[in-house]
Amino acid sequence: MEAMLANRLQKLRPYPFAALRRKIAEARKAGKEVLNLGIGDPDRPTPDPVVAEMCRAVRDEADLNRHRYGCDVPTAEFPQAVKDFYRRRFGVTLADDQVVQTSGSKDAIVQFAMGILDPGDMAIAPEPGYPTYNIGHTFASAVTHYVPLLRENGFLPDLEAIPAEVRRLAKLLWVNYPNNPTTAVCGLDFFRSVVEFARKNDILIASDQSYSENTYDGCVAPSILQVEGAADVAVEFFSLSKAFCMTGWRIGMAVGHAGALKALGLVKDNSDNGTLRAIQFAGAKALDMAETLIPEINAVYRRRRDLVVDTLNGLGWQLEKPKGTIYVWAAVPERFGGDSAAFASDLFDKTGVVVTPGAVYGQHGEGYFRISLTYPDEVLTRAMERLAGQR
Repeated sequence: MEAMLANRLQKLRPYPFAALRRKIAEARKAGKEVLNLGIGDPDRPTPDPVVAEMCRAVRDEADLNRHRYGCDVPTAEFPQAVKDFYRRRFGVTLADDQVVQTSGSKDAIVQFAMGILDPGDMAIAPEPGYPTYNIGHTFASAVTHYVPLLRENGFLPDLEAIPAEVRRLAKLLWVNYPNNPTTAVCGLDFFRSVVEFARKNDILIASDQSYSENTYDGCVAPSILQVEGAADVAVEFFSLSKAFCMTGWRIGMAVGHAGALKALGLVKDNSDNGTLRAIQFAGAKALDMAETLIPEINAVYRRRRDLVVDTLNGLGWQLEKPKGTIYVWAAVPERFGGDSAAFASDLFDKTGVVVTPGAVYGQHGEGYFRISLTYPDEVLTRAMERLAGQR
């Protein structure tokens, strides 16, 4: 029997980083030196206190549940650490039913869509934006309406420009600030407008906070839950991956609207078995030590950001230094006619430097490319030198 794909899988856009990984592997197999600046996977090690806590927990012979399914014997420490972190960081008080521990944010975003959306439902996602929003909608057999993020609007969505029929039909709206890939940040006033939009149109808001702790130059990213009454209309996804250099650990949380979180919990109960207790203990340690651990991590990204932006500006770009995320988002040179794939391919062929073409984040990402700062300083330095040599 030939391999068969469900119809929903045929509707997916090719996942951009899978193709990128294959291209890099092929080039390296052919003996080409590749300087990959394409994927946002931190190179820095997870902080020592977090690793030490995981080791302690996994070796704790007194914990007879240390090896068991994380969903059956969850720790009390992790949800408490989440509540403590939100109270310290955002001044937000969360109830027990307003916290769900997740396996990072990617899995949870898909699971959430499957718990909220029925076949044929409509959800709104930003473009350019994280591809997983649409992936979740597709797995739920729902439909995505894309709202453009434009430079002239500071890469914030124009909510009033969303067609009335879309507002009537949509059940869910995604927002993501600090934003991947555009690096845009927002203030609390924007979140107030989003909450008002949700109430007016009876739409649930999903706020992706994956980069809220990676900010610079005095910028402090808000939580949508700081808006009065936001927990009545919003869920927020927080991942420890980028803030604490824990991408492979797969731990995070969703917080906010208790009813929506119950739907997420039901999908999780039926599709995964939770996170190892030792990792839950380690996640709690990371959140408890956030104020100590994160500044050192961000100092590295700030230094790398300055290197990349200063180099590009010296080559003719006119970039402002991003105040959030772990990326640099830049316009494709005019001679490529806005074709981000052509620029990325030409750059790779001539220099071995990999950047992510903006088109992989949707049609409104066309004309841009993204550089990730999650590579060692020496790699970024060599890559910038190669770029300079092509000008």
